[in-house]
Amino acid sequence: MEGIMTIWILFIGTLVISLLASARVKSNYLRYSRVPAASGLSGAEAAQQVLHSAGIHDVEVVAQEGLLSDHYDPLHKRLVLSQDNYFGRSVAALGVAAHEAGHAIQHANAYLPLQFRMAAIGATNFASQLVMWLPLVGMFTGLLSTYTGLLVMAVGWGIIMAFNLITLPVEFDASRRAKRVLLGMGLVRQGPEAEGVNRVLGAAAWTYVAAFLTSLVFFLWYLLPLLGGQRRG
Repeated sequence: MEGIMTIWILFIGTLVISLLASARVKSNYLRYSRVPAASGLSGAEAAQQVLHSAGIHDVEVVAQEGLLSDHYDPLHKRLVLSQDNYFGRSVAALGVAAHEAGHAIQHANAYLPLQFRMAAIGATNFASQLVMWLPLVGMFTGLLSTYTGLLVMAVGWGIIMAFNLITLPVEFDASRRAKRVLLGMGLVRQGPEAEGVNRVLGAAAWTYVAAFLTSLVFFLWYLLPLLGGQRRG
């Protein structure tokens, strides 16, 4: 009973952290999506300029529906922007677009943390499915011993934690590149515009920190009993 209560406390605690981080992102994004950039460029145009300034001409910039669905697809060399950011001419749109362009630059430069993250995607997807379904399988079938279940869950969460840890430098570096290039190219101005970019990208970074902390908590939850020689029934 105590173990079940603890896992619920951990789950709710990490969920609250994630929700707060997500709310902060949306709040800052919505605020600065109403602030027009003096350059008058759209997110798509800014992304293209950032890519071209880095000598990258083989990455396609495309629009996609969905709020903050922006991402860089290294497999197909596509920079995908949500429609609000693709067509938008706000400080938020330029910040997000430049951030995703930063990932394309990382890819072109063979940035090592990005290479590690790309290589770990398959294992991480498998681990995510594992930690989702294994507790149910163990609960209803009883096929796994307590020790085996703890070991497998620790390995699964360990893979997810390692992936989230690798993601941190990838995301922070992309944001750093975005801030530098937007100012350097004059796409945003010093002062309120630069502050807006900092707030939007800074808030987004906390969602990755929250994801890492969540995976770390659950990894330790399953690992520590193994190190202490304990078994939960």
